[in-house]
Amino acid sequence: MQPLSNTLRTPEIRFSNLPNFPYQPNYVEDLVGYEGVRVHYLDEGPKDADRVFLCLHGQPSWSFLYRKMIPHIVASGARVIAPDWIGFGRSDKFREDSNYTFHMHRNMMLSLIERLNLKNITLVVQDWGGVLGLTLPHDMPDRFSRLLIMNTALATGRSPGEGFMAWKAFAASQPDMKVGAVIGRGTPHLTTEEIAAYDAPFPDITFKAGVRRFPEMVMVSPEMEGVQTSLRAATFWREEWDGQSFMAIGAADPVLGVEVMASMRKLIRNCPEPLIIKDAGHFVQEWGEEVIDAALKSYGDI
Repeated sequence: MQPLSNTLRTPEIRFSNLPNFPYQPNYVEDLVGYEGVRVHYLDEGPKDADRVFLCLHGQPSWSFLYRKMIPHIVASGARVIAPDWIGFGRSDKFREDSNYTFHMHRNMMLSLIERLNLKNITLVVQDWGGVLGLTLPHDMPDRFSRLLIMNTALATGRSPGEGFMAWKAFAASQPDMKVGAVIGRGTPHLTTEEIAAYDAPFPDITFKAGVRRFPEMVMVSPEMEGVQTSLRAATFWREEWDGQSFMAIGAADPVLGVEVMASMRKLIRNCPEPLIIKDAGHFVQEWGEEVIDAALKSYGDI
């Protein structure tokens, strides 16, 4: 099926020869409320595994971000589902910036979880993967059992600080953002091929409406869409959460680093001491082997 008239689809050839990424794409086009919009997800490990890791990327990345963690999760006997938000990766992209809203993204992920009937979920989040993902469990608490949280926050209507506002201003000045270069700037060990892989979903500026929108959507004032949902999520994590948690922090992140994550740790009921990776930047998954091995040990999976 061709994409709808208001959507774009990145040509498959753009995803040829991705480094250290042998994973086959999976697509769904019949999500309730999103019929005809193709959503991509990775699905690795046993389909009947008793544990499912739901790995949610943020802005401006895609499921390629989890390539270093997936083999370790699968080796533990678990299943990995790593979706691409609409507007990112192999998922379809709306042409218009205005099509991207907090609840458009959130409702899509709720629908995908139900469509795949995921249970006993370990929620793995970073950046917008957390801004959105942390608001999912309170609507389906029986499906979630564990949390792995990295450099993210709940947006509850207050400014995250000067660092974020500087990033927001920079993003607004870059309508044709060089995605690979942005990710590579805080992740100096990336190869040229890995940087190109982060650029792959976006052949030109027309594909980048979702990239542009995420910084603008962060709820920095109380009237913004998603604030009430996020406040409800904060209550859930503080008062109702009874699952296992693990936190990893990229200490070199200038926006969502140690201080922000310390506040998040106080919010999450019974969250243990974090793993702090001194040299890791915002995209902590690029140090993923260390993170996932420590998390699996903490959970008792290995």
